[in-house]
Amino acid sequence: MSKEQVNGTGEVLQNARRLLAYVPKALELVWNGAARWTLVWGTLLVVQGLLPGASVYLTKWVLDAASEAIGKGVAWSNVQLIVVPGGLMALVLLLQQLTQAANGWVQTAQSEHVADYIQKLIHDQAGSLDLAFYESSDYYDTLNQASSRASSKSLEVLRQLGSFLQNGITLLTIAVILIPYGLWIPLVLIFSTLPALYVVVKHNRKYHDWWEQRTMDQRRTRYYDMMLTYDFAAQEIRAFDLGDHFTEAYSDLRDWLRGERIELHKNKSLATVGAGLTALAAMGAVMGLMVWRAMRGLATIGDLGMFYRSFREGQGLMRSLLRNAGKLYTNAMFLEHLFDFLSFEPTIQDPDAPRDASPVPQETITFDNVSFRYPETDEHVLENFSLTLSAQQVTAVVGKNGAGKTTLSKLLARLYDPQRGHVRIDGVDIREYRVEALRDQVTTLFQRPMRYQATVAQNIAMGDVNRERSRDAIEEAARKAMIHDAILELPGGYDTQLGHWFEGGTDLSGGQWQRIALARAYYRDAPLVILDEPTSAMDSWAENEWLKSFGRLVDEGRTAFIITHRFTTAMHADVIHVMDDGEIVESGTHEGLLDQDGHYAESWRAQVKHGWRASDDFESESDPIAPSLAPDNPLQS
Repeated sequence: MSKEQVNGTGEVLQNARRLLAYVPKALELVWNGAARWTLVWGTLLVVQGLLPGASVYLTKWVLDAASEAIGKGVAWSNVQLIVVPGGLMALVLLLQQLTQAANGWVQTAQSEHVADYIQKLIHDQAGSLDLAFYESSDYYDTLNQASSRASSKSLEVLRQLGSFLQNGITLLTIAVILIPYGLWIPLVLIFSTLPALYVVVKHNRKYHDWWEQRTMDQRRTRYYDMMLTYDFAAQEIRAFDLGDHFTEAYSDLRDWLRGERIELHKNKSLATVGAGLTALAAMGAVMGLMVWRAMRGLATIGDLGMFYRSFREGQGLMRSLLRNAGKLYTNAMFLEHLFDFLSFEPTIQDPDAPRDASPVPQETITFDNVSFRYPETDEHVLENFSLTLSAQQVTAVVGKNGAGKTTLSKLLARLYDPQRGHVRIDGVDIREYRVEALRDQVTTLFQRPMRYQATVAQNIAMGDVNRERSRDAIEEAARKAMIHDAILELPGGYDTQLGHWFEGGTDLSGGQWQRIALARAYYRDAPLVILDEPTSAMDSWAENEWLKSFGRLVDEGRTAFIITHRFTTAMHADVIHVMDDGEIVESGTHEGLLDQDGHYAESWRAQVKHGWRASDDFESESDPIAPSLAPDNPLQS
């Protein structure tokens, strides 16, 4: 081996000690996912490991018997010389076929169980992490690396270890056969395959490094593909004629990635040819020596046949063992990503000694000197912010884009924790409660609610999947959201499949989807209701109808916290807070704020004057063109 190869192998061994620590963890995952199938698979491996050695040994017996029987006629005593070893050879070959077929079946079952188990671990981990992770590109890279490749590597590690076991058993039996011909022969087998080990490890490492470095580019190709094939982008792609743009972007990136990968495999193939020639030369030298011995009468034709098969089989096994060693090293690199992902710890944690009581607001909700900035940003959205909300009332917060309104709702639902300060319910910091206990008391309509590809009833029931599903409760929630009558007009009523991803789906208008989401929030039946732009996608008539049932928000002691740019919604609140640049600049009732003649009154007059849109200072954070305040506005659809 060259100096470069020696140095490269040394670096590999150093990294291997770190990476192979993941192998026991991988085996634990496989065992947890498919214990019984793994036991059956292990038994088959032992049998498969013994059969090739028996076949090699029987080769000598068959050839020697055939040599002895040739020219002696077809008498039974002569035929019997070949029948016995030939029959045993046929039995061994039959067992090899049967065990190989059984192993394929067992491996398929094992793979399915393990893949589902690991994917469940990934899903559980992703669901346990808080929103801060979803705002980091590193999170998406690690998730992609874990789910696209590393999740299958645990099973591949088991396959390689199983191959070690099977090939090791076979190699041991072949070594026992070869040693009588010379102890040096097994050593030739080992050293003739070391170049192949170097090639596998070096080029697999190069491929892994390339795959890791190109993770974001591969995610970007997936993004371009989704823009071209998914419904969420279909309208704009066609309206702005963006199809060719994204097609070209996808093709350019794929051309680059494809070219790099092909070049990697070309270099690996060339190096593999060189390693193979080295092994072939070693085999030729040894076989030449054995032929010379046979010509001197020191070996029979059966010896030559057995030796050829055993040396050829042994060399193949050594290459397989070393190749598996390289793959084991490579898969350990991929496993590193899986276990890195599974080791993420959410920043929002339950306290060591959580309160037993549920955080149901009875008096006040307080933001006390809160400072907060989003992950991977330097600018604070809120800084030393304080605000007190009265419980069992409807509180509205209005303000311009980026004022921090939605951030308040996220902190209150503990989707984020502030860097400084406290959010309290009745004087108790919400971090003193279990996260699940807090969120059980909160129902939220988000600014951009989900459109679940499910039935209407399932969409609404998503508000509380732990609650025993009741059609009456679902319909009651729909009535509160003013969507019940529209649902009854759908082809299947509450059993209508929504969206177009699955067969028989029906789509809704933007306003109808929002009212489905509002019904979902009502269905949760929690004491604290957070509504972020609850009427932004409704027309003026639908909004007026919904406002008729507005008072139901505080039925039975509920507390409602509403973020809105529509003053026709805000004016029905018990208290309105005007927010600007992370601060509360005005507070009061609708009439009181008009009397103050400040920001709120100025914006109100501007809306009334222009009729069809909110002023620039109070645009929606989700809809830059705010709907009309006037029910008879002819521009309102």
